Amino acid sequence: MATDSSQIEIRSLYKVFGDDPESVMSYVREGMDKQELLEAHGHVLALRDIDLTVEPGNIQVVMGLSGCGKSTLVRHVNRLIEPTEGTVEVDGQDVRTLDRGALQDLRRHKVSMVFQHFALFPHRTVLENVRYGLQMQGVARPECDERAQRWIDRVALTGYEGSYPHELSGGMQQRVGLARALATEAEILLMDEAFSALDPLIRADMQSLLLELQRELHRTILFVTHDLDEAITIGDRIAILRDGVVVQNGDSQEIVLQPSDDYISNFTRNINRGRVIQVGSIMEPAEGGAPAVEPDADACVPSDMVLEEALSLVVDSSGEEAPVVDLEGRTVGAISVERMVHALAGDAGNGEDAGPSEAGAKGEKDAGPSEAGAKGEKGAAPSEAGAEDEEGAAPSEAGAKDEEGAAPAEAGAKDEEGAAPAEAGAETGSGATAAAGDEAAPAQDEAARAHGTPSKDKGDR
Repeated sequence: MATDSSQIEIRSLYKVFGDDPESVMSYVREGMDKQELLEAHGHVLALRDIDLTVEPGNIQVVMGLSGCGKSTLVRHVNRLIEPTEGTVEVDGQDVRTLDRGALQDLRRHKVSMVFQHFALFPHRTVLENVRYGLQMQGVARPECDERAQRWIDRVALTGYEGSYPHELSGGMQQRVGLARALATEAEILLMDEAFSALDPLIRADMQSLLLELQRELHRTILFVTHDLDEAITIGDRIAILRDGVVVQNGDSQEIVLQPSDDYISNFTRNINRGRVIQVGSIMEPAEGGAPAVEPDADACVPSDMVLEEALSLVVDSSGEEAPVVDLEGRTVGAISVERMVHALAGDAGNGEDAGPSEAGAKGEKDAGPSEAGAKGEKGAAPSEAGAEDEEGAAPSEAGAKDEEGAAPAEAGAKDEEGAAPAEAGAETGSGATAAAGDEAAPAQDEAARAHGTPSKDKGDR
């Protein structure tokens, strides 16, 4: 199993969709916005000057409303979409420079992907879907089956190995997709709206499963969502996009307590602040390393505890303030009921020390979605508005041609048993016709490309 994680480095990335993207780049650099470019030149500006670093072993969330470019961005990492300008580096290697063989190797061994609409091969069983990436790697069949079975067991699908996708619920299908991505032991996991098509309870269950696996595997994950509650539950850092531009990138405490502008404030307006804000982010720090108050073991409040859980401890404390301790039990500050009330009302610390304090260490995401503030699809304000990026949402979801002109359905990618994904609408082994034949084919084709299946796609040069 891979033990080292990879770093993703994106610099000065631009993506323009249209017949001749390079011809309009001068207008983009001069500041022409997305709508102006479309009206004047018939091109769509999907990404503008993106700079983003994903540290090894971290979960970087990319979120925003429909059309902001988040799905387009994630597909640049494994070059399912070609950049117009800029660099995308994985462990120091610019993926733009990879020839066809090296690109296939990247997709087979370094980067795996989980899709919003599952992108399972309907003519394959659960076991056959999960082992698909391993077969693309050239792993022998007995080992393929053994490793695939191990991941099927890990995602709680034991007993469904011989089932076909149409026989599974949506949550079960996405577990298959996750198992398929993890089975290759790739160091980087791309997850594009992976849980957005699921109902709230199943989504919360999948979030908990992902965090449980991440604590063990320490993969580098780029996770796309339109839901801030999900982003806060999952992400080490959250990048919020608007019209192809990163408006703010920070941890959950920074996003909630220090929004960079009104656009970011709108995202955080309706979240349950008590389930998100941590005590260490709003406490009065101890000066000069000395305890702010005399510590009392029974009254100490952990710095990574959220306000909803900490309020009763502070109310029950003997003084006006309760001591705050870090993960090692050292007193690092103090917290009062007044300060907590101001934070819950959106005015942390009466305007002073409103941002995360240096002493307040961010807690681990061991808590389940209920503790981290996840509300599923309910109660998330502007973030509910869009689940997909229409401009580059991906060949799998839009059927759009890439800039080289090769539509996904034309790629002709076949799996190792010779069945082209576009032909997957044929009857399955159980005799049932796969659902959504025309719509599923592009998604399956993209899944095949993402696993390094040899393709005639002009983008895979």
